Order: sequence, then structure tokens, then C-alpha cells
Amino acid sequence: MPQPRKNQISLIDTPYYHCVSRCVRRSFLCGKDSFTGQSFEHRRAWVEKRLLFLASVFAIDICAYAVMSNHTHVVLCVDKETADSWSMTEVIRRWHQLYQGTLLSQQYHKGEPLSDAELVSLEQTVTIYRQRLYDISWLMRNLNEHIAREANKEDDCTGRFWEGRFKSQALLDESALVACMAYVDLNPIRANMDSTPETSRHTSIQRRIHALIKGEQPRTLMRFIGNHKKDMPNGIAYSLIDYCELIESTGKCIRQDKAGHIKPQHSSILNSLGLNAEQWLTLTTEFEQHFYTAVGNEHMLQQFKQHTKHQRIRGMAKARALLQHA
Repeated sequence: MPQPRKNQISLIDTPYYHCVSRCVRRSFLCGKDSFTGQSFEHRRAWVEKRLLFLASVFAIDICAYAVMSNHTHVVLCVDKETADSWSMTEVIRRWHQLYQGTLLSQQYHKGEPLSDAELVSLEQTVTIYRQRLYDISWLMRNLNEHIAREANKEDDCTGRFWEGRFKSQALLDESALVACMAYVDLNPIRANMDSTPETSRHTSIQRRIHALIKGEQPRTLMRFIGNHKKDMPNGIAYSLIDYCELIESTGKCIRQDKAGHIKPQHSSILNSLGLNAEQWLTLTTEFEQHFYTAVGNEHMLQQFKQHTKHQRIRGMAKARALLQHA
């Protein structure tokens, strides 16, 4: 039975979430339909472009994403603190990039004078807009509605394009976050869509690798900020080079036509996470099979269970087996 979204998202426990949306049609979201021979490959670019645009509007960062043939994965980080710091003008400016807003918000945006009563009413509206701009459900809703409209227009039809709701998993600790990011980044390789991370189109890992070659990091993705230290800025607390090397060696282990193993010099992240190579490979190939509403060590799962008022959380046994050292 589907869980209410309030029972799946708890910012008290974590800002990180893995979201998956799946297409309901027999014909693909993207890729080539083997039955008709028609290619929908260009739709992958639609999803990627819209997702990166939404990240520039919402107070939600993208850690990883992969656009597949009939579904899309994205790992998100909610930045409520940034949203709370926005002025009313900034909230309205961002909201108007997505929706028309109200008559009062349009007047305010144009610089037209408002009465005291109108300002009070607008402030109440802006409070709602602010909450929506760090709400994962609103980001995924906008993404999926936009793609559905474009696809329906192209297919000259109406009706549902996506499943009823996107799937959401709370990532409760660093082990869960990094393993899930790797699981998402390696999706095209597991599906035999691509042979290497750097050639896997419409994925975050390709974008990161191409930027790394230039000595940069993608502005549209959450940054890797190096190992833990005092006064750390917001970001993923590992080296981008270490992460890319780990993804490369993991990808070789996954592909049957390539001999590969995780070399000791590439496992600095695993050592920091307290995971061994066997646990890592299981997590990065079977992540969705073993975990459901939330992912993390047993203690974090128990806290999430309490905060979200779940009677039970599936995946406790796997958390002990795969994340026991986290």
C-alpha cells in the first residue's frame, strides 16, 4: 500500500532523497521502441534539460541523475536553510519562472504599489511558495508534468504518461548517499546501454567527468568538497577524483565483458564509509531490491521510523548486513 509522502520525507533525519519515476506506456519514455522501430532518444535530453533548470529554481540540489529508457533516477538534497533566507522578491521571482502566480504577486513583481491588506495577503501566499520551492514533490511534479505534456503533444494523444506517483527513498547516512549515487550513475552500464561512465549520456557522472577533465565541477550539480574538515561548505564530503575513480573501477566489475576489481588505491571512499568491496558491489547493483522507504544503518532507520510514525521499516536486516560498519 502506498505511503503518504509525509511518511517518506523527514528533513529532521536527512535532506537527501532518491526519487524514481517510471513510464506507464508500452512505448518508451526514451530510447528506441523495438516494436515500432520509432526512436524516442531525444526525450532523454528533454528530461535532463528540465531537471537541471528546476535545480536552478528550487532550493534543491542534484547529487546524481540518470535518464533511462522508461524511467529516470535522481538523487536530491533539500536546502531548506537557503529557501528560508530568500526575500519575498526572490521567492516570487523564482516562482514566476514556473507558474503565473497570483494577480498580487504579478503586481508586486512589476513594482506596482500594494495596500497594507494586499501585502499581508501576498506574504501569506509567499509563505506557501517558499515551502513549495524546497518540496521534492513539487519539483518532481513539475518535471513529470512538463515531460508528459511534451510527449503527449509529440504522440498526438492524451492520458497518463507516468505511474501515479514517483518512488522516494530517504538516504539517512553517508554510506546510503554515496552508494545510491553510484547505483544511479552506473544504471546505464548495468542495463548495457553504455560501456563506460564517461560515455553514458544524460547522466550526472558523464557531466562530472567531462568537467573534471577541464579541472572544474559542474555548476548544475552538488559539488564534491573534499574530505571532512572544520567549517566545511555545503557539498558532498569526498574528493570528486576519488569518486570518479571508484565509479570507473566499479563499472568494470559490473560489466561481464571487462575484467575488473576495486583496487586498494581506489577504495579510500569505501574505507571512510566502513564498507568492504563485497558490500559496495551489492549496494551499487541491487540498491532498490533491498531497501524501500529509507536507507541507512540500523540506528538511523529506527530514528526515521519514529519521526515518520511508521509501524515498521522494511530493510532492517539488509541494513545490518550491508551497512553494519557505517
